Amino acid sequence: MKFFKKNENSQNKATQKLPMGRKAKKAFAVYAALVCCIVFGTTTAFAANDPIAVVNNLSNFIFGLIKAVGMIMLGFGIVQVGLSLKSHDPSQRANGFLTLAGGVVITFAKEILTLITG
Repeated sequence: MKFFKKNENSQNKATQKLPMGRKAKKAFAVYAALVCCIVFGTTTAFAANDPIAVVNNLSNFIFGLIKAVGMIMLGFGIVQVGLSLKSHDPSQRANGFLTLAGGVVITFAKEILTLITG
């Protein structure tokens, strides 16, 4: 059973890299390093004699991972808004702002929950 139909011309096509300038490469490297620092620099959950301390450590670890995902979404939303401003695409701009707002909410989820619960 074949799912994909192979075309004879598709085997001879060469893959080409997309052009990326020096500034874009530097910006991407800085962003990737920042995300890695946030993801791998979170607090680990150490075992303790007090069970509440264990739960708090695990909670801090999980919220650190959630914050890293929020930062990634925040960066992606900024890129989407920037690209939409360049191409004058209103639907992409709306999606970019929604992604940006979602990234902010996810990044500050722990602070929002502590503000709500008191």
